[in-house]
Amino acid sequence: MPPVTAGAVVVFGLILLALTLFVTERLAPDMTAIGVLVALVVLQPYTGVPLEAALAGFASPAVVTILAMYALSEGVRKTGVVERLGTYLAAVTGGNERRLLGATVGTTGVTAGFINNTPVVAVFIPMIRELADDAGVSPSKLLLPLSYAAMLGGTLTLVGTATNLLASDFARGLPGRGPIGMFELTPLGVVVLVVGTAYLLTVGRRLTPARVIPRADPADFDLGDHLRRLRVRDGSPLVGLPADDAVAAFRAAEAFDVHLIHVTNPDEGTALAATSDQMLVPGDTLVVRSTLQDINRLAEAYDLRQLPREEVTALDLDRAGELLTAVVPPESDWVDRKLGSLRLQNVFDTTVLAVRREGKAITRGLDSLTLASGDTLLLQTTPRNAEYFADEGELLVTDVLQAPVRDDGPPPLSEKAPLALGILGGVLVVAALGWLPVVIAALGGVVLMVATDCLSANEAYDAVSWNVVFLLAGLLPLGVAMQATGGSALIASVVGDAAAGLPPVAALALVYLATAVAASVITPVASVVLLAPIAIDTAARVGVDGFALLLAVTFAASGAFLTPIGYQTNLMVYGPGGYRFTDYLRVGAPLQLLLAVVVPVGIAVLFGV
Repeated sequence: MPPVTAGAVVVFGLILLALTLFVTERLAPDMTAIGVLVALVVLQPYTGVPLEAALAGFASPAVVTILAMYALSEGVRKTGVVERLGTYLAAVTGGNERRLLGATVGTTGVTAGFINNTPVVAVFIPMIRELADDAGVSPSKLLLPLSYAAMLGGTLTLVGTATNLLASDFARGLPGRGPIGMFELTPLGVVVLVVGTAYLLTVGRRLTPARVIPRADPADFDLGDHLRRLRVRDGSPLVGLPADDAVAAFRAAEAFDVHLIHVTNPDEGTALAATSDQMLVPGDTLVVRSTLQDINRLAEAYDLRQLPREEVTALDLDRAGELLTAVVPPESDWVDRKLGSLRLQNVFDTTVLAVRREGKAITRGLDSLTLASGDTLLLQTTPRNAEYFADEGELLVTDVLQAPVRDDGPPPLSEKAPLALGILGGVLVVAALGWLPVVIAALGGVVLMVATDCLSANEAYDAVSWNVVFLLAGLLPLGVAMQATGGSALIASVVGDAAAGLPPVAALALVYLATAVAASVITPVASVVLLAPIAIDTAARVGVDGFALLLAVTFAASGAFLTPIGYQTNLMVYGPGGYRFTDYLRVGAPLQLLLAVVVPVGIAVLFGV
């Protein structure tokens, strides 16, 4: 065993500290990564990482490729292709969560076998989020399976992932072997994809958290029977009264559980009643929220004419001001307080139209309703107050709703669609055939996207998730430090000695698990570089075919399920899914253990040991 150096202890300490910060989320993950980079340079006498090596992560082909793929996917998204595919998937799944998950995993897994999985995930993220919102399903329930399915599908062919291509180079050095064939991995890749898909649709579905609340629709709050239009008659006592005074009058009249939402004047247009001081005149139309019984009594008391045939729609609510949904978070001071005591209409010019709790809409007796953590409120308010609620911690604004658009069939495709798809396809073909490195092909594709007006330069920059870029670039120098301090050699020795005394299939499982853990911490590419030579050297001592152990490394490196930092697709869904660091361990660990059995057995059966 190599000696344990002081530098190795320092680097392992930094890794432990970084993992602690990732798990506790005391700092944003990208800031933690930059902190690691800074520490590696400050402690250079121990870590062996000079400034140039620390900053090299920002020029890493993997980082630049991710950056370019974000821009390429945005160019494709703008053409309407993703929306068109989403329309077809929506028709097939019918808004059912299980079918939607199956379509997500199945489509992504197969596609990722033939197209590098990073752009597949980049293109699919906006489509999956839209499908989830339309179906009322948390996007979090689909985005992590999307990333996992892309990694599983990447094992189908040689070009599915960069780690497969890297492992193919190591295979050249084995006696009597050449590089891995394009479809040589396919039989075992199919088994891995099928087993992984079955897990994601069953156990994984239950373990995946719903971190992000789906975009709501006004129809979800069952307002149809509680919103009515009333016309002000000539003899109404409301004539000559400012609209905001009418709001106060209605609230003061305890006999009526009525909220005046907005008023429409043929000349003045529509305005929120709580914020308008325009005088009510005969012919004005009022929109009120109450029970049918109270609306009847109100119409009689104030000489108002009901307009039962004129339905109040989301379009009407949208015209009067901001229509938004907001969730009461657990730390809010509003928890356990009655809604009426908050005086939202008086203080914030805001009307609560309905509350949704545990899947059920509440539209009656809202003033006396005691709020609970997780309640979703449908609010009618002003743009200024919508921004205020978003900035405050009492409510978490989840969506600003728009009026529904009439469904006229699949969305139209842009005239640039063939060009954008051709550019993306060209990038993939050029990279797959090895004519250019994938990073150069991707950057060239971005230039072509901008040059052909498929994408503007500003849109290309805006499409990049820069926190992902800084996260990955900040952590890459850890691999340099591991090698410079002897930490890599130490791990290699431990794994090799442990595998030497095991049966062949058990040795395959050990190498698989060691590579999987390494891939989740120091990236899949780094884990292949580190462990592929170890696996080949260990093969002779264990009595296992070197190619079999290399396959164990290859398949394990393709499944960095345990952390968001292990693989770029995990990073890409981290923000949109609202995940925590521990969510990856919670969902990914059982899958990793399952494949630690399936892959070694599959290698033994299909390739021999």
